[in-house]
Amino acid sequence: MGATVTDTQAVTTGVILTDVAVDKVRALLQTEGRDDLRLRIAVQPGGCSGLRYQLYFDDRDLDGDVVNDYDGVKVVTDKMSGPYLGGASIDYADTIDKQGFTIDNPNAGGSCACGDSFH
Repeated sequence: MGATVTDTQAVTTGVILTDVAVDKVRALLQTEGRDDLRLRIAVQPGGCSGLRYQLYFDDRDLDGDVVNDYDGVKVVTDKMSGPYLGGASIDYADTIDKQGFTIDNPNAGGSCACGDSFH
């Protein structure tokens, strides 16, 4: 079950963050009080969808990083994770049933809420 993406800021390559996800990342960055951090999204084999997702704040620049800017919110993927994340959409849910970032990835065998999140 993936997120229905209607209010999406699309980029030609890489991940797609919904407006709600961008707002949540921006709020988390403001809480951290640092303007040098970016949201890094990485994948590893495993997990319920065939991929295990990691989302975390990072200030590093790695060789081959792809950076997408969503109105000042920078999202980074490394060169190994990029091919697995092309066209994937990330949303944020805050309901009684579900809270956290969700990933809908057409490259994965299935989809699920990501295992590594932050609040």
